[in-house]
Amino acid sequence: ASPARIVGLGASAGGLAPLEEFLAHVPASSGLAYVVVQHMDPTHKAMLGELLQRATPMPVREVSDSQRVEVDTVYVIPPNAEITLAGGSMLHLAEPSQPRGLRLPIDVLFSSLARELGERAIGVVLSGMGSDGTLGLQAIRTQGGLTVAQQPESAQFDSMPRSAIAAGCVDIVAQPAEMPARILRVTAP
Repeated sequence: ASPARIVGLGASAGGLAPLEEFLAHVPASSGLAYVVVQHMDPTHKAMLGELLQRATPMPVREVSDSQRVEVDTVYVIPPNAEITLAGGSMLHLAEPSQPRGLRLPIDVLFSSLARELGERAIGVVLSGMGSDGTLGLQAIRTQGGLTVAQQPESAQFDSMPRSAIAAGCVDIVAQPAEMPARILRVTAP
């Protein structure tokens, strides 16, 4: 069996609301898995999972090392970690290699999705400062995967989606609430 399609969701500043909106519009049995990477202060107690659980009937789990990905589940990055996919279906945690401020955890995840899943990879860049996610979306696009960015006008901080759009590597630009339906239309068998 081919590995599950995985949707990587990358967000930074102002990212909680679009993450909640996105997940609130995912049907309970979409057949996809969702991995959320949000930049956060490593000392910040990880509330992300609890907050996102309110938005979706799917189980929301904080990623532990060597965790097998299951469909219709949301995986959340723990503080002070980077996530990569290996072997098509296993999430691995690593200590970030770069000091805080230089880290690009969204690119790290997206690049591994591109490498492991090829055209089955899906990357979504939401509200955030800087340009994390752009290189990762380019990698996914190169492998024939699906790339999505939040409509900049709807983002509290638009530099992450704007950077991706400007790089010309985004297939779908939409508001978070519209994204799941657009993604499922493309991924339907």
